[in-house]
Amino acid sequence: MTMPGTTAAVEASGISKRFGATVALADARLTITPGSTHALVGRNGAGKSTLVSILTGLNRPDSGTLRFDGEPAPAPADRRRWRQHVACVYQKSTVIPELSVAENLFVNRHAEAVPGARSPWIRWRALRAAATDLLDEYGIAVDPARPAGDLGVEQRQLVEIARALSAGARFVILDEPTARLDADAIQRLFQRMRVLATAGVTLLFISHHLHEVFDVCDTVTVMRDARWVLTAPVSEIGRDALVDAMTGEGAGSIAPPSRQPITGTAPAVLDVHRLDLPGGYHDVTLTVRAGEIVGVTGSGSSGKVALAETVAGLRRAAAGTVRVRDVPVRPGSVPAALAAGIGLVPQDRHREGLVPLLSVAENATMPIGDRLGPGSVILPRRRAAVASEMVARYDIKTGDPAEPVANLSGGNAQKVVLARALSTDPDVLVLIAPTAGVDVRSKQTLLGAVRDAAAAGTGVLLISDEIDDLRHCDRVLVMFHGEVTAEFAAGWDDAALVAAMEGIR
Repeated sequence: MTMPGTTAAVEASGISKRFGATVALADARLTITPGSTHALVGRNGAGKSTLVSILTGLNRPDSGTLRFDGEPAPAPADRRRWRQHVACVYQKSTVIPELSVAENLFVNRHAEAVPGARSPWIRWRALRAAATDLLDEYGIAVDPARPAGDLGVEQRQLVEIARALSAGARFVILDEPTARLDADAIQRLFQRMRVLATAGVTLLFISHHLHEVFDVCDTVTVMRDARWVLTAPVSEIGRDALVDAMTGEGAGSIAPPSRQPITGTAPAVLDVHRLDLPGGYHDVTLTVRAGEIVGVTGSGSSGKVALAETVAGLRRAAAGTVRVRDVPVRPGSVPAALAAGIGLVPQDRHREGLVPLLSVAENATMPIGDRLGPGSVILPRRRAAVASEMVARYDIKTGDPAEPVANLSGGNAQKVVLARALSTDPDVLVLIAPTAGVDVRSKQTLLGAVRDAAAAGTGVLLISDEIDDLRHCDRVLVMFHGEVTAEFAAGWDDAALVAAMEGIR
């Protein structure tokens, strides 16, 4: 909402957009006050991504109006003016890893780094000097000559924010910026957002983590089923009311169903013995029994992701063993891990979990081609039938299993990754941040499928920072600086768990 007499930094009204028979937006609206931090929330498929594509000029609305600071949005082809109005830092980084930080900051506009320069050649020393000044202005401690591919997630986001502001944009969209950050990095991002807002930068914050909305945002807009539902000050709406607006039903506080405790007589399906990876983790031993869900948590530097990737064959430990049902697994081999009965949901579904040019059906059935026809021949009808069953079982929202998986929303894409991991009926399921960037209902579907797999006898190793994810576990191991430092049985105290994650013993 905008104060009377104040021109909105961004005003979208009556926005509608169709893609063929699909209604992506229907009379959507959004008004953002200058210098505010405005949240945009909604379930996957609610229309958020389509609205962002219109706010950034990547798509034209079929109807409706869009204004920046009271002026009509630029013509679609005028990308320079669009960059001066708005920039978006996407969940999937747009930093070009092969280029340096300085080149990324001034990509396609090198001449702007050297005012008055007319030569078509790039003046590298001046470019790096301009990049240094820009990074210093926003307090970003990154070497401008460093290859961008060497940066961590947090540093890449800061470079993208600095790039957006250097182009003159005073309206920045942050699309799931915390999905791959640890707790400390999230707090640093929030502090930087507060500083930017104080300096007059307008922020649109998109997140599925509702507690973050209450931590850092002034106002929230909810979308559901491609439509605007409500806009309200964050201080005047509770979490349950916000979830109800997103889902259209009372789903605010759904606790995991109770589980029968796993007894010590249940057979061990996963044995990790004294695994060691220099720079990752040290001397880790753990056991997962049939039907048990074991959580592993800790900060971003705890080593938990490296441990999970070692179990799944993506990394090779320097020492130690991984055994499935007491059979050793050849280290550092994904095919060996699959053959041993290990299924994986990787950390980054975009880079590691999906082949975007292939269909939903092809992605979901990738490991089970030998079951879809005689010999090495895959029968399209059989694959379509199996994929349709997966779509129904995991509530994957798609018009057709033959649809490219790249067309799916984040939550539905993650369901495809999980469906593929479970397609082989694995003895062990390894999940790394399975609900990152996923809406409330999709989280429930994903975690419900994990619980169903455990009930059928699969042992689950769940790596997550999300407290709500960990509530589904029978026990939780905490890692700190590469070592397992604590173990909590179901029913643990939140404060004690968080303290252990932060290294407080």
